[in-house]
Amino acid sequence: MTRRKIVRVMLALGLVLVALAAIFFLVVVPWFGTNIVTIYRFHFPDPNDGKTPESFGMAFSHVQFFSSDGIPLRGWYVPAPAAPRGTLIYCHGKNRSRVEMLPMAVFAHSLGYAGLLFDFRHSGKSGGQISTLGYQERLDVEAAVRYALQTEHAPRPIILWGVSMGAAAALMAAAETPAVQAVISDSTFLSFRNVIVHHVHLFFHLPSFPVADEIIAWSAWRGHFEPSQFDLRRAVRRINPRPMLFVAVRHDPRMPPWIAEELYGLATSPQKMIVIVPGYRHGEGFNSGRAPYEAAVQKFLARLSPPP
Repeated sequence: MTRRKIVRVMLALGLVLVALAAIFFLVVVPWFGTNIVTIYRFHFPDPNDGKTPESFGMAFSHVQFFSSDGIPLRGWYVPAPAAPRGTLIYCHGKNRSRVEMLPMAVFAHSLGYAGLLFDFRHSGKSGGQISTLGYQERLDVEAAVRYALQTEHAPRPIILWGVSMGAAAALMAAAETPAVQAVISDSTFLSFRNVIVHHVHLFFHLPSFPVADEIIAWSAWRGHFEPSQFDLRRAVRRINPRPMLFVAVRHDPRMPPWIAEELYGLATSPQKMIVIVPGYRHGEGFNSGRAPYEAAVQKFLARLSPPP
């Protein structure tokens, strides 16, 4: 083989490698990321897997209701003890289930609150074929509020308590649901675009263009929404002047405390609160910082309803 032919072969191989690299980064990686956001389903092991409210001495009933777009949602309703002080509706994180919120429900029940724990669409024992990090899940939260009030005649005030994706869904739902009096938002994000860009950089060390931008566009297309519609800062402004408690884990690399601080700064209620608890793992603040977390929640709830 002549030198000229060798050069041609090397150039051809180089072009093929460049093309394959382009396909990998422009198609394969964004498509994989989109699947993680929308259809990939994994249940993180939870120490309370297999348990129910009865495991913690709380009476409960199995319930089912439907989102406004027809998705069946399953959960547990836990009546309040004597002299009820209100109702907490618990919203779990992505790749979790209602079980994640059992410790919170046990704590709030001890304070006199009823509770509704349910599985989001595409999670646990609920129906649905897709997740949207909270945007369409807001419909599940709205359905839970309707069910609690209309079927269980749950005591007011109605307070939403969400973690990560659940916190995003809770804030989005509260912005559209006047029946919600307050929100406890634990480790949420600023916007759909912000959370995708941040995680692409955090895990892959890539800039937003083009991978993150493609994941944003494809995920929103699958979820039937515009990325600009999914903004928690806008939701907080719409919830005002209702009270909100923002929780963050001090060393959480995925949803660092500055996010909670920015959302707290947008809230206008004199009853608003923020607490930064110790810990390193995303969404684990109730476990890693139980004492300050519980103290903040108890103080926040006490401002919303008079003692029994």
